[in-house]
Amino acid sequence: MEYSPILHNLHVVPSPHVKNKLFVFCIMLSLWVYMIYCCVGYGSTMPDLTYGSLRRHRNDSEADGRDSSAGASRDLLNNDNDADSRGEEWEDPRGEASKASDDNAMSASLNESESKKFPRAIIIGVKKGGTRALLEFLRLHPDIRAVGAEPHFFDRNYDKGLEWYRELMPKSAEGQLTMEKTPSYYVTKEVPARIYTMSTDTKLIVVVRDPVTRAISDYTQTRSKKPDIPSFESLAFKNASAGLIDTTWSAVQIGMYAKHLERWLQYFPTDQLLFVSGERLISDPAGEMARVQDFLGLKRVVTKDHFHFNPAKGFPCLKRPEWNSKPHCLGKTKGRTHPNIDPRVVQRLRDFYKPFNSQFYRMTGHDFGWD
Repeated sequence: MEYSPILHNLHVVPSPHVKNKLFVFCIMLSLWVYMIYCCVGYGSTMPDLTYGSLRRHRNDSEADGRDSSAGASRDLLNNDNDADSRGEEWEDPRGEASKASDDNAMSASLNESESKKFPRAIIIGVKKGGTRALLEFLRLHPDIRAVGAEPHFFDRNYDKGLEWYRELMPKSAEGQLTMEKTPSYYVTKEVPARIYTMSTDTKLIVVVRDPVTRAISDYTQTRSKKPDIPSFESLAFKNASAGLIDTTWSAVQIGMYAKHLERWLQYFPTDQLLFVSGERLISDPAGEMARVQDFLGLKRVVTKDHFHFNPAKGFPCLKRPEWNSKPHCLGKTKGRTHPNIDPRVVQRLRDFYKPFNSQFYRMTGHDFGWD
């Protein structure tokens, strides 16, 4: 077969230099197609794989997987996985009130003047006192920015550092007040000094409730998740025949309010602590909210028009009067029916708490009427 220069030219193999140019061209073309795809609005379906989203996911996982803190109390009431700790207590969470909150959060993220700040006020207690209700009532106020889930920084995550703590906070503008709530702070020995180290001006709110009712409510919550736990009576007494109360049981220990308050007063003056009645938060939420807003230096924006009492649940639900929408109530984990406790056990507990209550009334200057 004869040699043909023409056929030889038709089978020229591209040089490596040309291949590289073609490869770069394909990459650039792909990037342009992707940019056009995003601009027309379809890019919203792409998964969020940014560093911020991964960090939020990691923090959420850590919050859900926290171990219960070790302490001196004999605690069978581990509620770390309770919805209250995660801030998931309100029915119809995607309703109008929640949408407004989401809109506010979105606008906040777009406002460059906003930043994450340490909380200037903390709801420090007490467990089963009404802290979740109070926080949700406060979140109706436009000048409040609050964390939904309980950070547990000062009692369980303190070794992670203050910057980790600040990153948990929502962004807030000048004039807005950042808050969080973790009810276990009130009864944890190390917490007063740690909060004082962060800021000596922090305002502290304690929601308190009849300690006997609170203990039964605490037990009821645990029994809903652990039906095989011992009876309330057997847990409450060291020696039932002698009537000796077991003060190492956390359900009993938490209600010794005066004992815990002594530690806080070593660091903070009484005018930096506000004691909210858990009973009045149900019977007169607007009245208690007026006290709280005054204490925080806020205008009285949350009023009686924001509450609707639900007789079936036994506590007030929230509404936004300007929207004329249906009320939003605390979730099904609230308002559980308490078990029947032997009246003699209840009376023995009342006798036990009476001196602690009297001391607490003197220390706070307020008679809560539990005796």
